[in-house]
Amino acid sequence: MALPTDEQIIEQLQLRRERRWSIYDHPNLIRSASVIVFLLLWEFFGRKTDPILFTYPTAVADAFVKLIASGELIKQLAVSLSALAVGFIASLVLGVALGLVLGMSRTAEAFFEPAINALYATPQVALTPLLMMWLGLGFSVKVTVVFLFAFFPILINTASGAKNVSAAMVEVARAYLARPREILFKVICPAALPFIMAGVRIAIGRALVGMIVAELFTAITGLGAMLSLYGNIFETAKMFVVIVVLAGLGVGLVRLTQWLERRLATWKETERALG
Repeated sequence: MALPTDEQIIEQLQLRRERRWSIYDHPNLIRSASVIVFLLLWEFFGRKTDPILFTYPTAVADAFVKLIASGELIKQLAVSLSALAVGFIASLVLGVALGLVLGMSRTAEAFFEPAINALYATPQVALTPLLMMWLGLGFSVKVTVVFLFAFFPILINTASGAKNVSAAMVEVARAYLARPREILFKVICPAALPFIMAGVRIAIGRALVGMIVAELFTAITGLGAMLSLYGNIFETAKMFVVIVVLAGLGVGLVRLTQWLERRLATWKETERALG
């Protein structure tokens, strides 16, 4: 006669208890409820406010449809995203490269540190008028401002990640006769990757700010120019369309960065102290 399995014993002794349903097990439901409550309150109080000073979600949705139908929002969004992409990619490439050099070489760190600290401490907004004098009001000044806003978080975090690589890991690689290039790409870069991605997440938000700052100063094309235009003519609903688009763009880019981090550093997720 076969012995009963553990599952059969549990069922016979009625040891298994049904887990009670809990709202805490459904965080997406909580988030959805939070958004719905926020939109309802915004709609209620927005309708009681002067439309020149404030607006409400249904008016924003109506303005969004009109801007999409006219093609204006898509056109200006494409202009802004092109400057954002070029400036951010340049900051990512140069920031990671220079950050690795600073993290691996104390001589390079001592040489570049004064200039980096001075530029990082200087508000990039204060440099925008000067850059406009040098580069004009076109695409190049937007790219440069985005680059300056995004460059330093990536640089500083990458350098910190490279400096925090365990010396024992490098020594083990050298003991196995690994070449400097192999140590860089197979030891230092993977170990510094969480620091780099943290810098990228910070840099994305700063890059969006830099993009809008440059476009507000130039006020010719892009989402920043739309904000300036609709603010001057008191089109509050259309202004909120641009603000909501920027918020959604920021959230989407941060989520994309987090997804990339999980894909590139899967080993790091297993080391998290908190679930």
